[in-house]
Amino acid sequence: MKSHTTRLAGVLLAAMIAVGMTACASADPAASPTPTPTADSLSGSITVFAAASLKGTFTELAEQFEAAHPGTTVELNFAGSADLVTQITEGAPADVFASADEKNMAKLTDAGLVDGEPVDFATNVLEIAVLPTNPAQIETFADLAGPGVKLVICAPEVPCGAATVKVEEASGVTLMPVSEESSVTDVLGKVTSGEADAGLVYVTDVIAAGDAVEGIEFDESADAVNTYPIATLTDADASDVAQAFVEFIRGEAGQAVLAAAGFGKP
Repeated sequence: MKSHTTRLAGVLLAAMIAVGMTACASADPAASPTPTPTADSLSGSITVFAAASLKGTFTELAEQFEAAHPGTTVELNFAGSADLVTQITEGAPADVFASADEKNMAKLTDAGLVDGEPVDFATNVLEIAVLPTNPAQIETFADLAGPGVKLVICAPEVPCGAATVKVEEASGVTLMPVSEESSVTDVLGKVTSGEADAGLVYVTDVIAAGDAVEGIEFDESADAVNTYPIATLTDADASDVAQAFVEFIRGEAGQAVLAAAGFGKP
């Protein structure tokens, strides 16, 4: 009987030791799954200066970026690229600059205001915009130089104006516009208001205008394809947010929105 009791005590002791070891193992932090952090660490506010032709796409993309990074805020400032360069060089606070051409971006790079190297993210070409009734019966680029045609174009220092000059030189057609505007949206406004018979804008502006205008493609536009670069600026307060926004524009989501608006690949 005494031997049986001893064996029973040994079994109970072994069981208690096993239970204790199991409890210790479960309490070991290394044995517990590590929780995956879900909060987005990106936070801060940035101001993006972007060419007027980017207004629709960048407004949409800024909203998408903020939704993907709840701790961020994106303020947008749109104007002609040349005007934006002037604002930045005169001290306007900006974290990201998206230009409608490489020439205006180079001005900021040469001034030491660009952080790193600009990267291309889109291309665009010119198209003739007329009212749906096409009052001057424009069909070709040469028709824009016809007698009595009220044509509006961008000023030469603006990317869409520089592209117009290239097309004129390549085609041998000299245009006689009634006005030269500081942004492509101003040109479009002159057409939609009836102040002009036709305007030279980007294909993306025609698409964005919907039924308000009719777009007329012309072969000569291939002589002046504008490449759009984007860059973070040296004075960016939230440089990590600024860089993330640039990468977002060049990423899958950004490229999808730009393509839908009519922009080409860089």
